[in-house]
Amino acid sequence: MADVSTWDLAAIKRDLIVANRECSQRGLTHSTKWTAELMYALSDVKSSEIVQELTTSHSQDFLSEYDSYTLAKSFFDLREYERASFFLRECRHPKNYFLHIYSRYLAGEKKNSDDMADAIGSQEQLDNEHLKLLRSDLHKKHSTHTLDGYCMYIYGVVLKKLDLLKEAVDMFVQAIHKEPLHWGAWLELAALVTDKDMLSSLSLPDHWMRQFFMAHTNLELQLNEEGMKIYQTLKENGFHSSTYIQAQIAVACHNLRDVDQALDKFNELQKSDPYRLESMDIYSNLLYVKEMRTELAHLAHHCCEIDKYKVETCCVIGNYYSLRSQHEKAVLYFQRALKLNPHYLSAWTLMGHEFMEMKNTSAAIQAYRQAIEVNRRDYRAWYGLGQTYEILKMPFYCLYYYRQAQMLRPNDSRMIVALGESYEKLDKLQEAKKCFWKAHAIGDVEGMALVKLAKLYEKLDEEEQAAAAYTEYINEAIRTGAYSVEDQAHAYKYLANYHIKRMQLDEAYTAAQKCTEFIETKEEGKALLRQITRLRSLTDGSTLPMEDGTGSITADRVMPQTDANTPLNRLSPMNLNFTP
Repeated sequence: MADVSTWDLAAIKRDLIVANRECSQRGLTHSTKWTAELMYALSDVKSSEIVQELTTSHSQDFLSEYDSYTLAKSFFDLREYERASFFLRECRHPKNYFLHIYSRYLAGEKKNSDDMADAIGSQEQLDNEHLKLLRSDLHKKHSTHTLDGYCMYIYGVVLKKLDLLKEAVDMFVQAIHKEPLHWGAWLELAALVTDKDMLSSLSLPDHWMRQFFMAHTNLELQLNEEGMKIYQTLKENGFHSSTYIQAQIAVACHNLRDVDQALDKFNELQKSDPYRLESMDIYSNLLYVKEMRTELAHLAHHCCEIDKYKVETCCVIGNYYSLRSQHEKAVLYFQRALKLNPHYLSAWTLMGHEFMEMKNTSAAIQAYRQAIEVNRRDYRAWYGLGQTYEILKMPFYCLYYYRQAQMLRPNDSRMIVALGESYEKLDKLQEAKKCFWKAHAIGDVEGMALVKLAKLYEKLDEEEQAAAAYTEYINEAIRTGAYSVEDQAHAYKYLANYHIKRMQLDEAYTAAQKCTEFIETKEEGKALLRQITRLRSLTDGSTLPMEDGTGSITADRVMPQTDANTPLNRLSPMNLNFTP
């Protein structure tokens, strides 16, 4: 693939004009909008070839069927799909055949959606007859090599709906090779990529669209740094005003939990495209996390004024009510979003969170499972299932779901800590240790891993490692200012006993003195100080004053610097290879 900086922007704009026209004529509205957004970003690019492309007329064979196409397209735009399909049944031009097949597919899907409320049993078993008929017709055409790239795309969608995923991947790859300008085919393929190895093994055309696909798929696979790097390169090489790229960069910042940066990016996006609704539900998630009630209320009202019957609007309003702890109302809006689009991932996941807040675990499990059905790469749904089964005290289930979440987010400390807790409950303590250590090593966002690791060392009677972990936990707590009073009191008590055992009385005295500053360990701290005084009088006859300190915890009073040869010099790393 040629370097992005060497791209011919005029040729790319010419390609986008072709793709926009072809997708528009076939009723592929999302791909049409996507190409139009990129065309607008290249509005400064001019050439005679672009003008010529804009004035290109239709081919003669298409014009012979143009009346049927015009009639059918008008029905299609009004969502009268069966009528559109009927009037194109005799047409032979690839464009008309595509619209015929696409209308049949959408007619079946519309019927499924309308009947969903009345269906009893498995929806897949009840409603896939139209897909089987479409597959049969498309297979015959494909075997005679008469399908164009757009019809191959529909064939791939049908195979995907029938859960023939390997065949669907092959078909989407073929569709992309034949019609690389169709963004919809790239998106469908991205949804079937399960990991980085599969992505690198795909046989993709050497086309400029490949860079957009790689960036999008990296974000889907939670490879956010790689995705953001590609988007930044595209932005710096001609697409600086693309609102699509702006939105994707904001989403990448959100995925990386860089909340402030993500909020800045979404604010910039709103200035560039104030009536945009795509990705606004993600923006509302960020406002929810930051508890920015006023801004979230403003966003909800703004989205409602644009279109109150869009899924993004319903999710934004749902988040607004959730932040106000009106969870029943929040669920109502998430359900409304799902009536508009039953495959909208965010609504399923957010509704699961609301049911968890309402202590309705069975409904939460159902919502999270539906989210996974829509997209198996949604780590939030796997993590939510793990939390739900943790409430139900089913640790084996927890372990399975937390493992899935951790595989999707291997460097997210929250997933690793949750996995470690599950191992600990199942008495797989070595595995638990590895989890807590890794969470600490990669940067523990919640500050829990180190103290959990220390308690595990304590439980296993690994005294030196426990003391090292507790010491590091105390120093870390003082640096960040985030700590649990109960955990810190316990850490000082353990360290006081540890040093007394080794007759390191100065260090023991410092730790015991700190114990007296906490209500939980105040009396035990006084007892330890008396013990230290007795031991000191036995060893050298000197005594230290016993104080009943109540001062604040400061860095210079935590623990004295230990000798380089003592076990507290550093916490030892460990082998992270898990046993089967």
